[in-house]
Amino acid sequence: MQTVGVILSERVYAGLIVGHKLTGELMSYPAGDASAVSADSEDEGTLIELPTESIVKAICRVVSEVAKGNEKSISAVGIALPGLIRNGVVEEAPNLPQLKGARIQELVSTGLAAYGISASVSVLNDADAMAAGLASQHDKLDHFIRVWTLGTGIGYGRYPFAEGVWEGGHSVVTLDEKENYCGCGGRGHMEGIMGHRSMRLRFLDMEPEEVFEAANRRVNPDPRCVEFKHLWHKALAAATASSIHMAGSGKFFITGYNVRFLDLKMLKDYLHQMVKMSPIQGYSIEVVDDEQLSRVIGAAVAAEQAHGR
Repeated sequence: MQTVGVILSERVYAGLIVGHKLTGELMSYPAGDASAVSADSEDEGTLIELPTESIVKAICRVVSEVAKGNEKSISAVGIALPGLIRNGVVEEAPNLPQLKGARIQELVSTGLAAYGISASVSVLNDADAMAAGLASQHDKLDHFIRVWTLGTGIGYGRYPFAEGVWEGGHSVVTLDEKENYCGCGGRGHMEGIMGHRSMRLRFLDMEPEEVFEAANRRVNPDPRCVEFKHLWHKALAAATASSIHMAGSGKFFITGYNVRFLDLKMLKDYLHQMVKMSPIQGYSIEVVDDEQLSRVIGAAVAAEQAHGR
């Protein structure tokens, strides 16, 4: 089966997927290094500046390029984007607010028809696409896995797919009334502590990189930064522990450009303090590189599975 996976991040990326592997090149709009993931990308604001109609046209254009010569044999197209997606409609998209309310599935299906592509279209959250992509690449399509993506916000993905909101980045991890840095406006959220944007709001005089550098200094570490480093790890442990207590143990992957701040030993120590029931202690945590290809493959896997239902 030939499918196309598409993701929206700082650019639109797409690839032709056959047998859960990329065939040809991973293409992007605007054109650039499809493997690059950066907190300070010069193109970070490219899509947020475009109206919905232009984003849909960009998706259709890139899909048509990767499908060139195979238009009639493409069976499904999967589109992954940040936000709350239900039935092909973007109900909420803090990072791409112009998409709120957009019927992406319908709009893209209509747009692709003009290119001679009649494939079924599926739309999903980009964190779920990452989970599906990692499940495919690690031969775990028959396993239950979860993924934390540590970036501008905090993504939570799970595979297999299941109905639900799954906005795990907005898990409440503290009752401190001062913890109100989350972009959604909610209090005590994991993203309000760990999100890149939230860290910048908290430390107006320091970049996140500088905060962790000051916390990790062997000589004269900054007490304020050391305290925050522990809070950051406690937040991730608390949200992970809540997921374990609700859905059971299993494999957790952690990725995203801010995984560079992670002290895995510290995280595991806090998690061990929070998960004490022996039947659910069989969890494992693995740090993996953040690759656009993983999301593209995951979007294609989702489209293939939706097409088969």
